[in-house]
Amino acid sequence: MILSSLRFAASPSSSSLRSFARIATKQCLRSFSVSTTQSSDKLVGFIGLGNMGAHQAANLLKHGYNLIVYDINKDSTLALQKKGAKVAESLKEVATQASVIVTMLPASPHVRSAYYGTDDKPGMLSFAQKGTLFLDSSTIDPGTAREVAGKAKEKGISMVDCPVSGGTRGAEEGTLTFMVGGDKADFERAKPYLQCMGKNIVHCGDIGTGQVAKVCNNLILGISMIGVSEAMNLGVKLGIDPKILAGIINTSSGRCWTSEVYNPCPGVLENVPASRGYTGGFGSALMAKDLGLAVDSARTSGESLPLGSAAHQLYNLMVSQGYGTKDFSVFYEFLQKKK
Repeated sequence: MILSSLRFAASPSSSSLRSFARIATKQCLRSFSVSTTQSSDKLVGFIGLGNMGAHQAANLLKHGYNLIVYDINKDSTLALQKKGAKVAESLKEVATQASVIVTMLPASPHVRSAYYGTDDKPGMLSFAQKGTLFLDSSTIDPGTAREVAGKAKEKGISMVDCPVSGGTRGAEEGTLTFMVGGDKADFERAKPYLQCMGKNIVHCGDIGTGQVAKVCNNLILGISMIGVSEAMNLGVKLGIDPKILAGIINTSSGRCWTSEVYNPCPGVLENVPASRGYTGGFGSALMAKDLGLAVDSARTSGESLPLGSAAHQLYNLMVSQGYGTKDFSVFYEFLQKKK
């Protein structure tokens, strides 16, 4: 390619050859630099390798990033190690080695513990170098996101909150939506990493607004799943084939993500939790937690959530009856057993 782009005289002089060599070397170096930008990048850390985080971390590896991971579940870290990740023995090891760190943790207490530490063990903010960028993909309350980011800023550390939507399938396929809160400069710095894990990267505003968007989205999701489950259950009990009913809903005014993409009735869709015993996916306990965040946020702001509060109570009831680890679409099965 380089040779074909240059023209020579019939009898090139030695100076022409030297000039060619300089041009060719520059073009080779420029090409090499572009092709190895990601693989030669500084170490990226990933904390939290659950149903979502494991897929997100794997996608960073697929895009050529060097990864160091940590999770209390050794099976999860072993799976990433086999894909090329370095496994850390502690949060400190990740914080001292990585310049960019992604966290994907279950709830606000876990985030506080990871960043602040516990009584006998300091957190990552005690070890991270100045200039480190944290990307917190956990779903937590906006207040905690703002508080942790404020503590990080005091230490010269940047942080964005970037919760996700799209479920485990989106995490695996790298098609997640990231709702990002933080400074514009931090958002631009985080964006290349987020684009390896998702396809819709939205800057929502200042720190904490990513969590605001996520809380509102999951408020709709929890309510919607209950509605679709009730409709599908009623239709089946009244004698209609569930696939026919779902097809009508999905081409009519009842069309929604929970019916079309994540239908809770077993057998309607392949490759969704409902068709594999409600395993994997997004746990009912996590949905109860997210609805609790919405209810608490509404209470703090003086707003009313009649449907949200009812949905929160129903998911808490499910969790208390042993459905907590099942995907939140198990509400359909829950209805079957409520006589």
